[in-house]
Amino acid sequence: MNINKSLTVLFLFILTTSYAQPKAPKGKKWQTVAGLTDEFDEWDQTKWRKTLWNYEEPVQMVAENSGVSNGKLWIKATLDASSSRWFKTSRVMSKQAIKFPMYTESCMKTSGISAFSTFWMNKGSDGGSTRDEIDICEHNTNPSFNNQSNRPYTMYSQYFVVENNDVERAHGNFDNRKLSDENPAKGKKWNEAYQTLGCYWPDANHVYFYINGEPAGSVTSTRKFTRDLNIIWDLWTSVHSWTGGIADKKDLSNDKINMMYVDWIHTYQLVND
Repeated sequence: MNINKSLTVLFLFILTTSYAQPKAPKGKKWQTVAGLTDEFDEWDQTKWRKTLWNYEEPVQMVAENSGVSNGKLWIKATLDASSSRWFKTSRVMSKQAIKFPMYTESCMKTSGISAFSTFWMNKGSDGGSTRDEIDICEHNTNPSFNNQSNRPYTMYSQYFVVENNDVERAHGNFDNRKLSDENPAKGKKWNEAYQTLGCYWPDANHVYFYINGEPAGSVTSTRKFTRDLNIIWDLWTSVHSWTGGIADKKDLSNDKINMMYVDWIHTYQLVND
């Protein structure tokens, strides 16, 4: 391939991944949802809030461990050695909720510790016993369980439709080593570089996931999604094998690996053209 053709292919790939939402159906067009779109030049309190409900120990959600600086939303894990909730961290959630048909994509980079860096949507009640949830990415790039060699390359995606603790759930997990050769995420651990993670939610039963605009798994529910969902990022750890295992306390003082970052989020809804 000559240099001009190579540059053309590269340009088309960049153009495609910059506008990665699927083509709108006939008679419809994509419209930006301002309340769920942000370049993170500053903290916008009209769009985001810090919801500090905790997961199980050792997680301790605190407001000061998230914020916006240098054009990035960040969430940081630090050590509180005096507490059984020694993993201090934070959560950022949208004030606005949204329902299908919609598309959202977030350019983000995960932490390098054994913890979940997440990008997800949720709405429920009664402590989550009744809820709709779409997990676009729950990722641990450095699992403390030694037998999880595939986890650093996998985008863990799933859904829950829960009614009175009766759970319907399925995974759409995707190994980034299966991406096309042109995709810059192929074979990369998620903390090595920013990648654009997308979610197309067209109707009450289907969700499609994307990495840099390339299809990366899907899920189909039997129950219908019925709720408008908020968008959430958080960073947390646990002892369970399904999260990749507990963080190493000494890693929480290393600012090179103890933070997840979001460069931007763009969200769209389908409207009549």
